[in-house]
Amino acid sequence: MNTSIYQICISGAAKGASVEEGRHLAIQAGTALAKANQVLMTGATIGLPNFAAEGYKKHGGKMSVGISPAASKIEHVVKYRLPTQSYDTILYTGLHYVGRDSLLINSSDAVVSIGGRLGTLHEFTIAMETDTPIGFLQGAGGISNEIMDLLRVAGESKADNVVFSEDPADLIVQLIAILDKRNKKYLKIYT
Repeated sequence: MNTSIYQICISGAAKGASVEEGRHLAIQAGTALAKANQVLMTGATIGLPNFAAEGYKKHGGKMSVGISPAASKIEHVVKYRLPTQSYDTILYTGLHYVGRDSLLINSSDAVVSIGGRLGTLHEFTIAMETDTPIGFLQGAGGISNEIMDLLRVAGESKADNVVFSEDPADLIVQLIAILDKRNKKYLKIYT
């Protein structure tokens, strides 16, 4: 069993077709992250990230952290209409969605991406620019179906920090293996 504890972001669509297609996968991803004893990070939003947080908390996840685009809890709930129930803590950034995405990815050791639209694509590009490992959970449609083509066009077809799987638990195992290898010298920091 893995003893390293990382902050792993689950990213995905808040709205759109991939939310319905990916709901079950998001719950499974949250559950797998809880069972792997890792910390959950999300954008504290509706849709797939919230389904993942619900699955994570339901299965005993140790710490769920939401990074909100709002400046306060009132703004988070009233203006943005975002959830709070499945989080142990929410950081209210006041950075709106674009700034929140950057803080979220930079605060995460790795990212699980499910389905998605423009915001998920934004988080993917931040992960690529910051060399943050990212895994695409296949089967929810959305931007995740286009990533291989985007990598090829960008000249990154052999990116060693991008993995794919149809199985949430397998994807998390792959990401943890990348992180353990990268952090081999410093694993004591992550236990």
